[in-house]
Amino acid sequence: MEPVLVTGAAGGRQGSTGRHLTAQLLGRGIPVRAVVHTDDERATVLRALGAKVVVGDLRDLAFTRAAMDGVRAAYFTYPVIDGLLDAAGAFAVCAREAGVERVVAVSQLAAGPQALTPRMRQHWAAEQILDWADIGAIHLRAAVFFENLALIAATDATALELPLGPAETELPLIAASDVARVAAGLLSDLDLKSDPVLLLTGDVQPIDAAAHTLGRTYRDTDPETWRRWAIDFYGSPHAAEHLTKLWEIFRLLSEGTNLYQVTPAIQQYGGHPPITLSDFVIHRPGQH
Repeated sequence: MEPVLVTGAAGGRQGSTGRHLTAQLLGRGIPVRAVVHTDDERATVLRALGAKVVVGDLRDLAFTRAAMDGVRAAYFTYPVIDGLLDAAGAFAVCAREAGVERVVAVSQLAAGPQALTPRMRQHWAAEQILDWADIGAIHLRAAVFFENLALIAATDATALELPLGPAETELPLIAASDVARVAAGLLSDLDLKSDPVLLLTGDVQPIDAAAHTLGRTYRDTDPETWRRWAIDFYGSPHAAEHLTKLWEIFRLLSEGTNLYQVTPAIQQYGGHPPITLSDFVIHRPGQH
């Protein structure tokens, strides 16, 4: 059986869909070639699970070409740092050369050429690159990860500080494991039909309710103050700019947008209803 190539397999702090997907595919008996950027303890865990780990940079054509050898299906994700379009270009070229038949790629819920954050515009451009390569690309436009909210909440024992304006500002949310389950369904059966773009929202909550679920009180904060904090916290101006603009989108969006609804694709391709934020809090490590 040909392996599935999974990028981002080590996982990061804001979602780790590649790590979830690696475990899910291996659990189905599907071999995984796991791409990691650094050979650290996370790579050791992947090897223990049974993945074939390859270490390198997706932007490096020689590395990515070798990683694609013998692969029919692949998963593309890239952290919230500079380099997304470089990585997407190299990945698309090498996937086309290798004859890859299906690529499942993580995008963002409101990706588009006029999206309000540079990252969302880059995601839309990456979608076009993968489509032009004719490699069977399916784009998972995912909502805000529960993990991202939980990461911010963990910085303060009592408050969840975000520049989201009124307490009733709504957020479309999703568990990274649900994004991975949709990807696993599509990558384990290449005959399974799908639209080329799937919107993935698993829960919708006002920010005050979400904060309460995370054991915090919501506190609105000035966007520029939050951006400066985020640069220090994430260590990336790219991530800080994207997230600051992302919260602005939710502050400004009017009612009636299709972003604010739980989407059927999670159950259709992932196999069961989406995880709610309450489920996530109850079952995530360290919570009882």
